[in-house]
Amino acid sequence: MNLMGLLRRRSSAHAFAESAISDAELWHLVQAASLAPSAFHLQNWRFTAVCSPEAKQALYEAAFRQPKILQAAAVFIISGDLLGYQALAARLQPVVAAGQMDQATADGWVAFAQSAFHEQPQAQRDEAMRSASLAAMALMLAAAEAGWASCPMSGFDPAAVRKLASLPESHLPVLLVAVGKAAVAQAQKVRAPVEQLWRRI
Repeated sequence: MNLMGLLRRRSSAHAFAESAISDAELWHLVQAASLAPSAFHLQNWRFTAVCSPEAKQALYEAAFRQPKILQAAAVFIISGDLLGYQALAARLQPVVAAGQMDQATADGWVAFAQSAFHEQPQAQRDEAMRSASLAAMALMLAAAEAGWASCPMSGFDPAAVRKLASLPESHLPVLLVAVGKAAVAQAQKVRAPVEQLWRRI
C-alpha cells in the first residue's frame, strides 16, 4: 500500500482484541520510528515497549485506567531526551564517517545546538516534544503497514510513567502509543476540508 493509502486507512483504535506481538515486530516498528527526522540529527527519541501484564497494570494506573493499556499487545512509551544535544557530536560521527557531512560542518552543528539548548529548558522541552511526536507518527504508519492497529494517547501522569519505566529525569514521556489488533474495524473519521486548512502567501 502506498503512503496515501496508509494515511487514509490509519484510524485510532478505541479497543483492542487479544493478541501478541513478537520482539522482532517491535524492533521493526522502532526501526521505522527511528527514520523520522529530528533537528540537528539529534535522534533524541527513546522507546519503551510495555508488554508484560505487570508493567501494563502499572501503566494502566499511571494512564488514568484507560482500558486500551491492558488490551493492547504492547504500549510504547515514546519519550524525548531533554539533554539529547549533549550527545550530538557522537551522533554525527557516523554521518561524517559515511561522507555525508564534513567534520567542520558537524562541529558547527554541535556548537549551534549547544547555544540553542544549553540551559534553555523551554527549548529542550519543545524539541523533545517535536522529535518524539514525529517518531510516533512514523511508528504508527509502520504499524498500519504491518497490519497492526494503533492509538496515540496523551492522557497519563508523566512522573508516574517515568518512574515505572525507570526513565532518567532527562527523558520526558511525550506520548503513549498502543499497538494491537483492533477489536472492531472502523473507518477513519471524516476530516475537515483542505480548503479550511491552508493558504498560500
